[in-house]
Amino acid sequence: MSLRYWSCIAALSVVAKGFTGEAQVTLAPPPEVRSQNHIASLTLHAALNISGRDAFAYEGKSIAPLIRVSPGDTLKIDYVNDLPIHPKETCAISPCMDMTNLHFHGLEISPLTPQDDVIDMMAVPGETLHYLVQIPADHPPGLFWYHTHPHGESHRQALDGMSGAIVIEGMDRYLPEVRTLREQVFVVRGESIEHGLDANALLHRVEAQAPSCGNEPGEINRILTVNDEVRPTININPGERQFWRIVNASADRYMDLQIDGQKFEVVALDGMPLAYHEPKHPTKIVEHVLVPPAGRLEAIVTGPGASIHSAFRTRCVNTGPDGDPNPAMVLADVRPGSSAPLVKQVVNRDVRPAQYKQVDLRAYEVSRPDFVVSFTEDKNGFYINDQKYAPESAPMTRVRVGTYQHWRILNKTRELHPMHIHQVHFLAYAENGVPMKYPVWLDTVNVPTSGSVDVVMDFSNPVIKGMSVFHCHLLNHEDKGMMAKILFE
Repeated sequence: MSLRYWSCIAALSVVAKGFTGEAQVTLAPPPEVRSQNHIASLTLHAALNISGRDAFAYEGKSIAPLIRVSPGDTLKIDYVNDLPIHPKETCAISPCMDMTNLHFHGLEISPLTPQDDVIDMMAVPGETLHYLVQIPADHPPGLFWYHTHPHGESHRQALDGMSGAIVIEGMDRYLPEVRTLREQVFVVRGESIEHGLDANALLHRVEAQAPSCGNEPGEINRILTVNDEVRPTININPGERQFWRIVNASADRYMDLQIDGQKFEVVALDGMPLAYHEPKHPTKIVEHVLVPPAGRLEAIVTGPGASIHSAFRTRCVNTGPDGDPNPAMVLADVRPGSSAPLVKQVVNRDVRPAQYKQVDLRAYEVSRPDFVVSFTEDKNGFYINDQKYAPESAPMTRVRVGTYQHWRILNKTRELHPMHIHQVHFLAYAENGVPMKYPVWLDTVNVPTSGSVDVVMDFSNPVIKGMSVFHCHLLNHEDKGMMAKILFE
């Protein structure tokens, strides 16, 4: 499995067939919470939805709002745990407690209470957590997301859909064109159909194909939804350019994204504008993009011709001999139409000139690794450096804030693992010891089966001081031990 995000191959000739007998649902954006007077404030509940599954509730509805803030703003969330004392679902580690909290994925903010503390901030049913998140004034713009992170129960809650998108405004400072483009935000979630009576109908509806890219045979037990809709319609007029912001909020599924007959003009990955580190190369044009669980893609897309029936789809992903099936399927149909505002209104627009961070990391790239992360697993669980995470664990490593480090991540298993670290981004520059043609800045990187990835960690931001974590973002693996603490000193 290649990590080369920019590999360009011939587009699939398969055209979405569409489906009959099903209502065409035009994709609608989620409700928004916008910053007012530099504060974005909301009350979010953890509660059971109408289906009896764990869910976020906002203003009386089982829905996760899109949060929009600008650099320098404050995000204020009162998070109320209204889940039942006696859980109705199973989780990775028994007994289930219906604990919950929030993680602000990708944000370069403090890991200390009351900000992005996933270790000590935890609410049992009946308790409320009060988050006060300071967005640094120099924070890069981009797409981020929030989701629950209670160790042992993360997978279940993410699979139930407890996630939402965060946009930090200001991408137009790095690519002025996006200011005039219609923006679409897509939260892609994995929905379990394992015990559903309509599983076959849903698989037919999304045109799920039997895995054919190297996976071991296995039952397809997930479909992917877009903003909680199964195969909705995305409106885009022929030749129209739109700015798409896509988060893979699934608990455990990869996506290899493609639009039939069109290309992505990538603007940012994992909330990091390409121009931030390479001002002369603000975009890259590709035919498909591998987005691991928790990854984000921000790209300009062009509407296909009026007579073309196009689809937004994920291609088959080979997750390794022991991995779960990640089959090809249609995420949404792409049709002519206009239903969204042409230009979103941005409160407190950042009119400062773009700030760049051009650093020469070649000395780190050729140095011996400062730290090696080794992913292993057996029938008893999942491990980092032969250790299984526990809340009382000591930090596995300590780093000095203000520095960079060369890390090597080893995957000694027969399935893919996406490695994520809180608070920071890193430059992924080599896979299996071979330099990448196009190194990329990420916060979640795919580690190939029986292989390795080399990265340069950016620990230079002073706001990250405190205890944090890094882990596999297949959340079932994280729940079962594949996580470790890191102390930023």
